[in-house]
Amino acid sequence: MSGTSPILEDRSMLSRLDRALFKFESFLALVGGSLILALMLLAVAQILGRKIFNMPVLGFIDLVEQAMAVFAFLGIAYCQRLGGHIRMDIVVSALKGRALWLVEIIAVVFMLLLTMALTLGSWLHFKRAFDNGDSSMDIGIPLWPAKLMVPLALSILFLRLLMQLWGYSRAFMENAERPVAVPLVESAAEQAAHEAEALLGEEEETASVGGKN
Repeated sequence: MSGTSPILEDRSMLSRLDRALFKFESFLALVGGSLILALMLLAVAQILGRKIFNMPVLGFIDLVEQAMAVFAFLGIAYCQRLGGHIRMDIVVSALKGRALWLVEIIAVVFMLLLTMALTLGSWLHFKRAFDNGDSSMDIGIPLWPAKLMVPLALSILFLRLLMQLWGYSRAFMENAERPVAVPLVESAAEQAAHEAEALLGEEEETASVGGKN
């Protein structure tokens, strides 16, 4: 499964915490997207500068390398909250009730353990770069700021997984059909219907703007 899944909300503590964390995740995703845009503009400047003025951007490769480590991780928790990461859900989509929530709990626990290991490893990697004063080969950019972004982003993912574990556990205990604060599994038909609704909404918005002009 890929794409996004519906997230239900209510007035519970879990839902309020979910929305609060999602605001921060959205901000990080926005920063990552802005960085991608900046890299695109930088690439244009690199190409034009090299071809027209024979003056490439100084340290272009170093800048791209550091930026990639940042935007590749900043949106990871945002994507997890929306259920946007690719996974195989042929079996999961056929489950219902407590069986479904138990499988989701097991999956989240495994992801939590993996995220803990990755967070620790990336933190040690950052600390080593910070202590040794590692820098890029071309223009000597310090490497530790970009490496620090990795454990920070994984820490946000860890919080998101804890929240989803809470949501799935509550759904299991209550045998809830549509719990809050967790991405819900959709069938292929439901996903296609939502995508069609989104496209129709965009077309209607474009038509209304064109009519006003």
